[in-house]
Amino acid sequence: MLMPFTWKSWRIVLLCVACAVLAFTAPAMPQSQGEDDVLALLAKGPALGSAQAPVTIIEFSDFQCVYCEKFWRETLPHLEAEYVKPGKVRFVYRHLAILGRQSITSAQAADCAADQGKFWEYHDILFASRGLLALTNDSLKSHAGKIGLDEKAFGRCLDSGKYAEKVREETNMALAIGARATPVFLINGTMLVGAHPFETFREIIEEELRASRKDEGAGKEKK
Repeated sequence: MLMPFTWKSWRIVLLCVACAVLAFTAPAMPQSQGEDDVLALLAKGPALGSAQAPVTIIEFSDFQCVYCEKFWRETLPHLEAEYVKPGKVRFVYRHLAILGRQSITSAQAADCAADQGKFWEYHDILFASRGLLALTNDSLKSHAGKIGLDEKAFGRCLDSGKYAEKVREETNMALAIGARATPVFLINGTMLVGAHPFETFREIIEEELRASRKDEGAGKEKK
């Protein structure tokens, strides 16, 4: 299992790709981008938790990935209970659709569900659905009905390829920072590769929380 390494290790690569990505997603932003700007851009995905949380976890994931499903089933519930719901962690999902056509179409389908305010419900049903036919176009549309989406509007969105470019851009961002397998996580800039157990996430999160409290204390002393 690969060890986490710091955001600083990827600074040059990320700042290069940020120029291209920012030009596509936020052309009004300044050309000179720092690490915080890139992290802020990556964090603009479907999210759980408070926007004011001191720790942000960005997951790059593929709905066909068995290790992503393992993380969703075994680790994410603990993260939500211990850190997300208490307001300590904000959890963001971004696509890394690299396992074939159904990875790409299921990622687009999740964004179509987000149009109707049900990204996370659809995210959950995709990971809960296993088997050869779980991510076909017909199945993706059937899942929409199961969570109460407007099926006609969902179908039009999926068939139109409305989010095809978005999924490509997010996947390219992940590849540009060195992601070659799923899932990949950025925890306040620290990269973690693989479906690590909850204890690994806890160790990194607690370190970030301690750093945040230390920074807050230093800020109060200056006042």
